[in-house]
Amino acid sequence: MLNSETLEFFRELRENNHKEWFDRNRDRYEKVKKDYHRLVGELLLRMQKVDPSLGHLQIKDCTFRINRDIRFSKDKTPYKTHRSIIMSPYGRRLEYAAYYVHLDEAEGSFAGGGIYMPGSEALKKIREEISAFHEDLEEILAAKDFAQTFDGLDKDEKYLLTRPPKGFQADHPAIELLKYKSFTASRPLPAKILSEPGGIDEVVQILKKVKPLNDFINRGLNADDPVIDLT
Repeated sequence: MLNSETLEFFRELRENNHKEWFDRNRDRYEKVKKDYHRLVGELLLRMQKVDPSLGHLQIKDCTFRINRDIRFSKDKTPYKTHRSIIMSPYGRRLEYAAYYVHLDEAEGSFAGGGIYMPGSEALKKIREEISAFHEDLEEILAAKDFAQTFDGLDKDEKYLLTRPPKGFQADHPAIELLKYKSFTASRPLPAKILSEPGGIDEVVQILKKVKPLNDFINRGLNADDPVIDLT
């Protein structure tokens, strides 16, 4: 997936995460960036066949800058030491469900999708969709392909309410799903995924399984969109 020079660049960056080192190695980074974009292009082409709603995306719609936003962070290191890929019909707008790949040789890689910590209005829409059509979501989570790939929705106590959300009764049949504040499903990727020739095949197989979850979430987020009469 990524060539050995790219992996070595990030190994060194983890040990030298400061502007002086980066400036000295900017020519190397330009080659790394091309390698990253090549990977994104290959994956995007494959996923556009899986999900036609991605057909209009370009590589620039799926990538992130290497610079970290350190304005409100205690960690002031200026550069990301991982690579990530997002694919959504809405580009990099994080208020919609998307396919996501995180590549980090040191801290761990994973692939999956969904929506991470949506804002209050988006969260309200998603919960309304679950409340009205929870059987659809339950069917998605129980489907063989999904269940064999993911361990349900990602569970983190930080993103789960202990009590029913406002406006929902404790005896709602989907109350446990309604307690989620983040709706993602992910699967760890082996370290070798970064350099194995068949890595893209493995990632595509994972992302294919998360499509029904993305579709369900985005259906809820778009529920109030006006219907256009094309007749």
